[in-house]
Amino acid sequence: MRVAVVQVGYGDGEPVAERTDRVAAMVRGLAGHDLVVLPELWAPEGFAYRGWAERAEGLDGPTMTAMAAAARDAGVVLHAGSIIERAAEGADPGAQGRGLWNTSVLLGPDGARLATYRKVHRFGFGEGEPQLLEAGEDVVTADVPRPATAGDDVRVGLATCYDLRFPELFRRLLDAGARVVLVPAAWPAARVAHWTLLGQARAIEDQVFVVACNTAGTHAGHAMGGFSQVVGPTGEVLAEAGEGEQVLSVELDVDGLDGVRQRFPVLDDRRL
Repeated sequence: MRVAVVQVGYGDGEPVAERTDRVAAMVRGLAGHDLVVLPELWAPEGFAYRGWAERAEGLDGPTMTAMAAAARDAGVVLHAGSIIERAAEGADPGAQGRGLWNTSVLLGPDGARLATYRKVHRFGFGEGEPQLLEAGEDVVTADVPRPATAGDDVRVGLATCYDLRFPELFRRLLDAGARVVLVPAAWPAARVAHWTLLGQARAIEDQVFVVACNTAGTHAGHAMGGFSQVVGPTGEVLAEAGEGEQVLSVELDVDGLDGVRQRFPVLDDRRL
């Protein structure tokens, strides 16, 4: 399974529409991959929470419309990162009545939605996401199609940024059949050591591939961490980015995953 990880770099001075066009062009340039992954909140800006309500949109809004077209043009499955999703008119606004979520979208090579995931763990310790957004409630997996010559579909699990700190979510994704977990993020440079360590820990303890796509640049006064990584099921880092905007391209041996689990059958010894 050939995966591209697009570590988008940006600052406050780049208009959202221009950034959307630029990212769409990057996706189109990655034809030939099975899966392309973008970061969390790359359009509305991960730490620019004061402007989130203004930049919120529906799942058929301008960001996902542009990304669906890019996925179709490239013929790839696209994890389009996340947006601030606004509830459709008349839809349930959530338990706290806010009608806003940090929502990731997985698109098929025809541009259709394969899955959506509303971020379960909201970062901010009472500010930012917890103050503005609803919490997601669902554990989400989806089957990513591969060319017929490449083998069966691959089940992926969806998580977002701060979710990395909660291993119980990844255990539930494992139990739902995930072989690869996709983690878009807007993780700051101040805690980037945690980012790399936690991504490797989640891969090791659940014997899954972790595809972790972070943001680069500086926005809303926060320097972003970069260092996107793709981690194998034994903890080996298969590819790692630096601090700036960068695209990683890596082959995942998903068909060899069962062999890894058989050679070191730690999951068979679970008791809780």
